[in-house]
Amino acid sequence: MAAPELSRLAATIVACRLCPRLVRYRERVAREKKREFAGWTYWGRPVPGLGDPDAEVLIVGLAPAAHGANRTGRMFTGDGSGQWLIRSLHRAGFASQPVSEHRDDGLRLHGAFITATVRCAPPDNIPLPSEMANCARYLRRELDLLPGIRVVVALGHVAYRQILALAAERGFEIPRPRPRFAHGTSFVLRSEAGRRMQIIASYHPSRQNTQTGRLTEPMLDAIFTTARQARRTSPGG
Repeated sequence: MAAPELSRLAATIVACRLCPRLVRYRERVAREKKREFAGWTYWGRPVPGLGDPDAEVLIVGLAPAAHGANRTGRMFTGDGSGQWLIRSLHRAGFASQPVSEHRDDGLRLHGAFITATVRCAPPDNIPLPSEMANCARYLRRELDLLPGIRVVVALGHVAYRQILALAAERGFEIPRPRPRFAHGTSFVLRSEAGRRMQIIASYHPSRQNTQTGRLTEPMLDAIFTTARQARRTSPGG
């Protein structure tokens, strides 16, 4: 029943207008557009998650890019970050193709689900704490509907903090001191009920990281190699 429930959740997300600042911004960007995409009809709405209902690996980003997912209507689609991520997922066997250009380009994910901490493009790529709190309900629900998740890849420190907060809510014990965010940080969370979930931190494949060399393709590939191996060794729950 996960697929129908995920579809209903997606419809709820797309209709969301909880954050006035984000509504104004995403819709203004969709009207004004970018010269490069003047011929596009922008999505201009919240962007739901994407992927396999039987996923074992959850990939959590920050938010849709103003002229990426806010334009195309699909997570990590239509911008440089998406191309980096999807190429790496394809090499690791999680994606059916190495490109992510528009909603109908045939991309399918295998064993993975992509989501974000915030579902609308925020000004300057910086969501407010209240906006993150509003959107957290959708990430919580995705976790409910994806019971096979064994591994979470957090792209960036904001996603890392959010997924640890939600894991604590769900009864997972967070190590003390809490592991600091760093590319390649990896550890297993355990709950009193015997559940296990591996957290893997990665730099976000944003231009600020990829164009400066802070994140390279081999570095990102290593993250998903670790995720592929971890899903085989971490019991579900």
